[in-house]
Amino acid sequence: MAEPIKKRIAIFGSTGSIGTQALEVIDAHPDLFDVEILTAQTNDKLLIEQALKYLPNAVVIGDERKYDSVNKALESKDIKVFAGENALEEVADFDTYDMMLAAIVGFAGLKPTLKAIEKGKAIALANKETLVVAGDIVMQMAVAHRVPIIPVDSEHSAIFQCLVGEVRNKIEKIILTASGGPFLGKKPNFLVNVKRDHALQHPNWKMGAKITIDSATLMNKGLEMIEAKWLFNLLPEQIEVVIHPQSIVHSMVQFEDGSVKAQMGLPDMKLPIQYALTFPQRIANDNRRINFKKTPVLAFEEPDIKTFRNLSLAMLALEKGGNFPCILNAANEIAVWAFLNNRIGFLDITAVVEKCLQKINYIEKPNLTDYFESDGEARNFAASLIKM
Repeated sequence: MAEPIKKRIAIFGSTGSIGTQALEVIDAHPDLFDVEILTAQTNDKLLIEQALKYLPNAVVIGDERKYDSVNKALESKDIKVFAGENALEEVADFDTYDMMLAAIVGFAGLKPTLKAIEKGKAIALANKETLVVAGDIVMQMAVAHRVPIIPVDSEHSAIFQCLVGEVRNKIEKIILTASGGPFLGKKPNFLVNVKRDHALQHPNWKMGAKITIDSATLMNKGLEMIEAKWLFNLLPEQIEVVIHPQSIVHSMVQFEDGSVKAQMGLPDMKLPIQYALTFPQRIANDNRRINFKKTPVLAFEEPDIKTFRNLSLAMLALEKGGNFPCILNAANEIAVWAFLNNRIGFLDITAVVEKCLQKINYIEKPNLTDYFESDGEARNFAASLIKM
């Protein structure tokens, strides 16, 4: 019996939380995958370590100042070394991979993902900002090039899994679950004193710094609502958020007959990563399993959008559409960066985002150029508010 042909994976963002966990999945199934491309922004040491282990066709270090260190470390290997933002698009244009794992954090992931779609490559999407910023254009391109986009976010993976076999059945609504983050139940008089290290202590999930802060402010859930609109072709009123502190139910779909399907599992990103890489097959793994005999009661409650106003701002952007989600995302990326670098307080993140939504011109039907210009304008205005 012939050995199965390995799927060639390009991991854009290989040194981040999703990228490193994806490599753990690949390590567990070396007969199924080859690593073809690895990219990192600044972590040259880990990128070099990964490249020496997996011997990919190409690597990209985003920070051009670190090109020499990467190139020198890999000069004895048959590995192409590139540097800079444009190099991400250049290697995304390669024919030598089958699937891109889009795990670059933030707006920076948009251009290489669009290039991969143009090349007809399957996309395992862990970068929610790609659809938040330009979901209409991305999904239109995916349809035009017949490219599958398989979500990696645990919530969208859950919805995706619930919809398998339901292609002819109408969705009444989807329910995205949120853990509530480390400050569930807290009020502004507590949040005003929150520091970086406290906000990075998520109770359930192991994630990168940016998404962990987004989870603490509930912006992450707002971005997921916008992403879900495009992924599953939904109206804003069909997307609901509930707080589920246990993070066992990852999300749910309610159909027009009232039936609800939920996808459950312990909070472990390796499961949705593996599902995206192997879809439509499920394969065995050694991940931890739920023991329902020892699982506590599963609780659900309304999110507190008066305290965690980032979620309400994201809901506004979802309703208004146009370039509003792009502005929201850009302002949030700058504000979160400032908070992580102790430039602003926790509640200031929301204030920066709100002022940007009020200031930047609204475009009802933006094109791709409009999105890039709106992103730049919002970042510059947010930076001026912070006095960076």
